[in-house]
Amino acid sequence: MTLTATPPQQAPPTQRRPIGSSQTSVERFRKTITYVLLIAGTAVFVIPFLWMVTTSLKTSQEVLAYPPKVLPATPRFDNYPAAWTSLPFTTFLINSIIITGLSVIGNLVSCVLPAYAFARLRARSRGALFALMVATMAIPAEVTLVPTFIMFSKLNLVNTYWPLFLPAWFGYAFFIFLLRQFFLTIPQELTDAASIDGAGHLRTLWSIFLPMSKPAIAAVAIFSFVGNWNNFLTPLIYLRTQNNFTLALGLSLFKGQYETQYNQMMAVGIISLLPILIVFFLAQRTFVEGVRLSGLGGR
Repeated sequence: MTLTATPPQQAPPTQRRPIGSSQTSVERFRKTITYVLLIAGTAVFVIPFLWMVTTSLKTSQEVLAYPPKVLPATPRFDNYPAAWTSLPFTTFLINSIIITGLSVIGNLVSCVLPAYAFARLRARSRGALFALMVATMAIPAEVTLVPTFIMFSKLNLVNTYWPLFLPAWFGYAFFIFLLRQFFLTIPQELTDAASIDGAGHLRTLWSIFLPMSKPAIAAVAIFSFVGNWNNFLTPLIYLRTQNNFTLALGLSLFKGQYETQYNQMMAVGIISLLPILIVFFLAQRTFVEGVRLSGLGGR
C-alpha cells in the first residue's frame, strides 16, 4: 500500500483594496465637508447682505409687509438718490474720509516705530514691557470712555474732529503686536548687514523693514480703515452739530420717533459699504498674506 502526499491547498488570494483609492475617497470626503462648511459660512454672511439690497429697492409698504416679501414687486432704484439727497450725505462722506484718513496714517506712523523697537532693539525689560502693552488689549474701550471724554472736554475739543483721530497717533496695541510679529520673520542678517554699512535704526526701518513688510502694513491699514469708517460710538459722543456728522451718524438720522425709513437707510448703507468692499478686494491677497505671516493665521 503506497501513500501519496497531497500538496497543501493554498487559500484563495484575498482581494485587497488599493491603498490609493481609499486615500482618494478620504480626501474627497474631506473636500466635500470643507466645501459644505464654506458654503454654509458664506450663506450666513451673504443672505443678510442680499436682504439689505432687496430692502433698499422696496417701497415703505413692502418693507413692513407681512408675511415678508423677499423681492420687491417693482425695484425702486430712485431710493438711492432720494436717500442721498434727503440729508447732506456728501458732507458726511467728506467728514468720514478726513477722519478715517488721518486715523489710518496715525495708526501706521505710531505703530511701526514701537513694533520695530520690540522686534529688534535690545533693552532691559523689553519682554515685560511688551507683555504690559499686550495686556492693555484686555481693557474694554468703555472703561476709558468717560475719562477720555473729560480730558477732551477740558481741552475744548468736543464737537471737533480731534478726539476722533488724535488717539490713533498714540499707538494701538493690536497693530503694534501684529507688526512686531511680522518684523520678527525678517532675517537678522539683513539688520546686521545694514549696521555694517553704517545704517542706523531709522534707515534700517525705512530701507529694509518697510519695503519687506507691505503685507503687514496693508493688513494694519485695512483694519484701521474698516474700524474708523464704521465707528459710530465715538462720533456720537463727541460730535454735536449735523455738519460734523460722519456717515455712521447720518444713517441713524433715518430712525425717527414714529417712523423709520428702512428702505432709504439700507440704500445709504450699501453706498457706505462700497469703499470697504473696494479697498478689501483690491488688497485682499496682500491682506491675507499679512495676517498669515504675522502669526494670526493659526500657524
